[in-house]
Amino acid sequence: MLSFLFNPLFILPMILVVWAQMRVRSAFNKYSQVASAVRLSGGETARRILQQQGIYDVAVEETGGMLSDHYDPRAKVVRLSSDNFHGHHLAGLAVAAHEVGHAIQHAHGYVPLNLRHTILPVANLGSTLGFPLILAGMFFGATGLMDIGIVFFAGAVLFQIVTLPVEFNASSRAMALLSQGYLAGDEVRSARRVLNAAAMTYVATAASAVLQLASMLLMRGSDE
Repeated sequence: MLSFLFNPLFILPMILVVWAQMRVRSAFNKYSQVASAVRLSGGETARRILQQQGIYDVAVEETGGMLSDHYDPRAKVVRLSSDNFHGHHLAGLAVAAHEVGHAIQHAHGYVPLNLRHTILPVANLGSTLGFPLILAGMFFGATGLMDIGIVFFAGAVLFQIVTLPVEFNASSRAMALLSQGYLAGDEVRSARRVLNAAAMTYVATAASAVLQLASMLLMRGSDE
């Protein structure tokens, strides 16, 4: 079991995720200090873009936490963290437009978003039960238990992979929307840096999940 926990395929992905999270926090902290030329808050930006896109059944709400911004497709709500909801800065504009991008995906029936929503329950189950089942199987020498855990964890990995096109597409939509009168001059480059840093967290998380699954499969093969 210790050889599994200290396997580079298991440790390095964790380091990659921490690095990506540090990068996005650094970008957010930097550009949350830069006021936007349009002087709109994230909340105002989200509502204005939704109206411009003819989407009137999606609400925009404030939520607690830092970088807790997300779109809830079930409730049809764009939720922005307090700083982004009230702040008149570039980071807030970029994040708000990104989350609205998800709302637009939902309104247009974007297939990867629908697929991600469909497999979410399986992914939640896999992320909760997969690793404990694998460890239990290793501890008790029960390969069948390990196999079940690997299958569960594979569902979580699939979710992370499907998430990539969803997030990249939302960021692409955000930049296209913000370029239509919301950003001036170098602000386009700054907003893109915020979204690129955020995208790296999803890339790192997906890569981490894939490498961890590979580590599990190698460990499972060594037990035969």
